Amino acid sequence: MISLSDNALAARVARDIPDGSYVNLGIGKPTHVSAFLPEGREVIYHSENGILGVGPTPPAGQEDVELIDASKRFVTAVPGAAYFEHADSFAMMRGGHIDIAVLGAYQVAENGDLANWATLDEKYPPAVGGAMDLVVGVPTILVMMRHVNRDGSPKLLRRCTFPLTGLGVVSRIYTDLAVLDVTPEGFRLVELTPGNSLSEVQALTGAPILHPMPT
Repeated sequence: MISLSDNALAARVARDIPDGSYVNLGIGKPTHVSAFLPEGREVIYHSENGILGVGPTPPAGQEDVELIDASKRFVTAVPGAAYFEHADSFAMMRGGHIDIAVLGAYQVAENGDLANWATLDEKYPPAVGGAMDLVVGVPTILVMMRHVNRDGSPKLLRRCTFPLTGLGVVSRIYTDLAVLDVTPEGFRLVELTPGNSLSEVQALTGAPILHPMPT
């Protein structure tokens, strides 16, 4: 199986973000997306700790210790960036002012249910953050994740077994193995990571994968 690196996966997500979008990047893998803005495209990245206009990670040795995103990762600010308190940041998220959120996930169900804040494992304390606000207030939720857990068990399922963040909220899923849309009929293949077959990816998925729509 061919598995994309985190950077290659972030670049793949960035390709699908339309010009002029306001985009929240969730904690973890999604934070890499800001480094892969396609040439000629303007996207305004939002971090829920109070930044609008997040730029890519600074080069080593050039970090500003007072400029971090919600995952405590050093970031840069693009020209015209704005800073504000949490109340204003969450008002943007809840009020429909953000177009797209790119979130990580522990599990996604075939109907678009999202579980990304608790695993019920005491070694990994639950952390809601702003995810529940984002899935309610942002119209398009993209998920960026590994296709399977470390033990090889599927993260894409018929139904989530972990506590839910939102019901039927996910539009598209980007994994290291494939890109899938969430449709009323279930997961539908958009594309496979080059070198992988549908049967191979299906064997690692806990719900049926439908063939792409005819073009």
